[in-house]
Amino acid sequence: MRRVSVVGGSCSGKTTFGRRLAEILGVPFVELDALNWEANWTMADVATFQERIRNATAGDAWVVDGNYGGRGARDIVWLKADTVVWLDLPLLTTIVRMWQRTTDRIRRREKLWGGNQETIRNTFFSRESLFVWALTTHRRRRRIFAELMARPVFAHIQFHRLRSGVEADRWLAAERARSAERI
Repeated sequence: MRRVSVVGGSCSGKTTFGRRLAEILGVPFVELDALNWEANWTMADVATFQERIRNATAGDAWVVDGNYGGRGARDIVWLKADTVVWLDLPLLTTIVRMWQRTTDRIRRREKLWGGNQETIRNTFFSRESLFVWALTTHRRRRRIFAELMARPVFAHIQFHRLRSGVEADRWLAAERARSAERI
């Protein structure tokens, strides 16, 4: 396992899981949100975004966190990946995490990718609200990922579907133990 894509719904723990896995494997961590978002919540144009992904995954080992299937990221990352970890947590779990994470970020005035900040207005009262996105894409994402895993073009990938935070923690602990054995 040297080239890993970590996918899942919003607030499923992709970034935390991906960072931990990259540390265990001793490989670079790539956050697709950081490659996509520019100032004023503007997305990089598709060509620029895809070029950033190609550059970030040019090496022989990495962990990439994020989805962005509609922007071509999956086609670039999954064709190179040997492993995909799908964090398929229950919707209620992700909504609770989203509430906690977002309200903490707003309170701390945390700067995100491109210097952007979450606000009460853009989080709760916007058509682009992350909460609306999570609610409207959860079921569809499950269907799409299940279909993608069955495609022959991705037969080279070892898929892992983790359905809870506890299961994800156990999986990482097992990888840490395997990594320690190799040393």
